[in-house]
Amino acid sequence: MKIIKVAFCVLLFQNISFSQELESILLAADDAESLTQAYINPALKGIVYSMNDGWYTTGKTHELFGFDITIGANLALVPDDNKEFLFRSSDYNFVTSQAGSQQNVSTVLGDDTNSTVFDVRIPVGDGTVKVAEFEMPGGIGEDFPLKGVPAPIVQVGFGLPKSTDFKLRFVPNLGIDDKVKNFVIGLGLQHNISQYIPTMDESPFSLSALVAYGHTKVTYAIDDEDALDDVTVVNGEAVFKLNTLSLQAIASVDLKIVDFFGSIGFGRGGSKLALNGDYTLTYQLEDSDGNNIGTVQETISNPLNFKADVNSVRLGLGTRINLSVFKIFASYTLQEYNNISAGIAISVR
Repeated sequence: MKIIKVAFCVLLFQNISFSQELESILLAADDAESLTQAYINPALKGIVYSMNDGWYTTGKTHELFGFDITIGANLALVPDDNKEFLFRSSDYNFVTSQAGSQQNVSTVLGDDTNSTVFDVRIPVGDGTVKVAEFEMPGGIGEDFPLKGVPAPIVQVGFGLPKSTDFKLRFVPNLGIDDKVKNFVIGLGLQHNISQYIPTMDESPFSLSALVAYGHTKVTYAIDDEDALDDVTVVNGEAVFKLNTLSLQAIASVDLKIVDFFGSIGFGRGGSKLALNGDYTLTYQLEDSDGNNIGTVQETISNPLNFKADVNSVRLGLGTRINLSVFKIFASYTLQEYNNISAGIAISVR
């Protein structure tokens, strides 16, 4: 469904389309939510990890009124065991795969681009059965660098009293599509710990603590683009929400040309996707002998709600090249979804 497009279109600046929209999974009735959750879960988790990184490039804070402007990108790497999920028909009430009762199915960030066709059979209770089929798209991992989940960094830092930096991330509505409304904000504080350690504040070694919070909300209006398919949409809307929190202890060696930095800490967050609106589903109706005896329609409202929560210890290492006020940086963070960060900054101490 287009809730996938919501997260990637705005957060990842990608316009992803599928050969068949995933709204058709709603035909799976009570199985729709668990099946879709298994498919999109790596994307939900990857966005959390990607948006929750890249907050720092040194353990040293600005002097009063110093500032930096940072532009870069994060890339959360999806583990191999999250690129597919095991489908067993015995785990579902109404859904079977045309490929067999048990098979590995690609998640949205998987390597297998082949779609999977599912059959739906829902007993009505009078001997008749509602019948349908739908197609789940394959993975789109190949469309992204290193098959990871990217996210942009647009950040401003400003030196406050007491050797503390205030950090702000803000992305207004991007206008990528008139159907999309988005809001992205992040707030962080980095405090210099070196000032409390005798002689350390005058050395090239720096130690600081960071706390950072991020929030994102995206809404996407869903139109009924195919009036001939089995799912009719009225007032359709997908809503995506994301909250992240990062707690880090940061150490760095700040040299004249090249700096090295590292951190240890904890990151957590959660993302939610909801599919709202009214959806009319059309099924073929079969009698007890398997004969087609007509069609039947059913309307459901606000049908799906997904979430993914992550909690992970983080260990980061990185380097920064100093070209006067211009900085070029790169770092790597070890966590459940390892993350690569890189970018450039203008920094005035």
